[in-house]
Amino acid sequence: MILVRQEIGDVLRDFRLQRGQTLRQVAGKASVALGYLSEVERGQKEASSEILASVAEALDVPISTIMREVGDRISVLEGVSTFPDVVPDDLVASVDKELTLS
Repeated sequence: MILVRQEIGDVLRDFRLQRGQTLRQVAGKASVALGYLSEVERGQKEASSEILASVAEALDVPISTIMREVGDRISVLEGVSTFPDVVPDDLVASVDKELTLS
């Protein structure tokens, strides 16, 4: 069984390690209890959208990047051989008519 919370935790840990930050540093910046963030990273706790947003900001990573990585990992685990690599044009247009993808 694929657990989304496990994939979220793995992605958060990967980004944290890529940035050379400790769990304590990220927890402090995100105003999240160290033990709780540790449990999130280990896939033992579900993180709320507010916690995810705080951690993403502390890591200086857009939440969309985190969720994209989670989605890509789940696709691989599910054995999906192809998945979209771009944001659909109609979604971009509905968010901001001035927004263009480069």
